[in-house]
Parts: sequence; structure tokens; C-alpha cells
Amino acid sequence: MNAPQKTDRRALGRALSRTANASVADVLASAQGASGACRRIGVTGPPGAGKSSLIAALVRQRLARDGDIAILAIDPTSPVSGGAILGDRIRMEDLAQNARVYIRSLASRRSHDGLADNLPDMLEIIENAGFAEAILETVGVGQVEYAVRHVVDTILLVMPPGAGDQIQAMKGGILETADILVVNKADQPGAQQLASELAGVMKLRGEAPSGWAPPIVKTSIRDSASVAALAEEIDRHQAWLAERAGAKGRLEARRAQHVASLVARRVAEVLERTSPEDLRRPLAGLYESVIRHLAVFNGAA
Repeated sequence: MNAPQKTDRRALGRALSRTANASVADVLASAQGASGACRRIGVTGPPGAGKSSLIAALVRQRLARDGDIAILAIDPTSPVSGGAILGDRIRMEDLAQNARVYIRSLASRRSHDGLADNLPDMLEIIENAGFAEAILETVGVGQVEYAVRHVVDTILLVMPPGAGDQIQAMKGGILETADILVVNKADQPGAQQLASELAGVMKLRGEAPSGWAPPIVKTSIRDSASVAALAEEIDRHQAWLAERAGAKGRLEARRAQHVASLVARRVAEVLERTSPEDLRRPLAGLYESVIRHLAVFNGAA
């Protein structure tokens, strides 16, 4: 959808709402692309890790630099209204009054990967509206959230003390794609043990193919120095990304994933319009029918 000027937050909200509800045809008709100028930070981790409170503390730190910051908090979809359950907005209430911060809660809707429908397009709107930084908080469903890698530059995996049992379950997913490992609520018992367990896992894993060694940062919202240290690690990772020979390739990879997500959504749209009789056809016939509908797609919703 067309991006409004960054000073018009109401228009920005309307543009995001239109895009959240847009069909694939609507997206294709209005997509403008993105330059990659907006730093994108993804924050994921299990429920109860304190992601929202940590994001609020992190944003207060990062407001010391130039540029506005957008926070997109993906919440579970309300079974009543179909919209987002606005828990994160409550935790960030004081930031919502800051003219340099824009906060938007997004419903996960049909998405099952911790993200939200049309999220790449909404992030492009944020970027084209002139924000210097976008912080994306995922639902917090766990291992499947490695999908966030495709839409952000830097991934923070936030875990609370006592989460050691979850590490093994995460080894095949988000734990292996995180750029920074955050042990939050570090003032509580068990934080050092978790940090040691994470360090052990990373040592066994060895050097990552990318060459980046994810640091382990202990944070507490009661300790501003720890939040500042996290902000520095984010900057260090962003600088590392910019210096890589293949830095421009991430934008092409992001665009490829964007197209793949649109194709998947278009398949879902076709299947939603398929009659029960057709759905009972032999699998090969049903598959061919769906392919035909995709092939003749001409921009109609």
C-alpha cells in the first residue's frame, strides 16, 4: 500500500490496517519495495521471557540516536474480534506518548510461524515512512519462529532463567538462527546457569557458516547498563552485516522470500474458493486445478 509521510501517524495506521487485510492482488497492485535503509531487529523467545518490557527498555536506550523507531508487536489473534490482543501496547504505554516512537499491535491471524499476514509489506510501509529502525516482536510460540530470519536483519532470542529445558527443543530452529542470545531477568536466580548452558551449546555447535559468533548478553530492565550493552551488540551485528561482501544479497533473498510468501497466500486463497466437491477429487486432479487457477491469475482478488 502507499506509504504516508512519517509525520502522519493516523495515515500510517490506516495504511497498515489496509495492508494487514489486503489480498495478494491488492499487495501486488500497490507494492513499492524497500531500500533496506531501515534497520530491522527481530525479538523472539518463549512466552514469559519479558520480551515486551525489554523492548521498551531497549527503545529508550536507542532514542538517544537520530531517527524514529517503530515497534510492531505480533499478538495472538483474539477469538472474539479477530484482532490482536493488545498486551504489548499496555507494557509500552509510556513510549506510546513519545512522538518519535510508533507502536502497532498486529494480529497473527492465519500465520503459524510467529509472524503475521502480509508482514513483509507492512515492514516496507514502515521503511518508506522514514523510520530509522523497526523492532519486530513475534508471538513467542517457540521453535517455529525461525521464519523471522526472512524479514529482519538482526534476531534477538530472549530467554528467562529456568528455560534450560527449552534449549534442546530450540536447537533445530530459532536457536541456530539467532544473532544475539539474551538471558533476560538476569537479576533472578538461574540466570547465570542458563548463560552457561547456552555457552556450552554454542561451543558444541562450533563456528556458524556465516562467521558470526552470537554473543550471550545478560539483561535486566532494572539495570540500564545491561540494556546499553545489548544495544551495543545490536550495533556491532549491524556493522558486521554492512561490511560483509554479500551484504546486498540479503535484500535479494528477502525479496525472494517475500514472493514465496505471496505465492503461498495465493494458494490459500484459491483453496478457500474451492468447492467441497472439487476438494473430494483425486489429489492429482485437485493439484492440477489449483495450478490452473494460479496460472490464470490476472490481478483479480
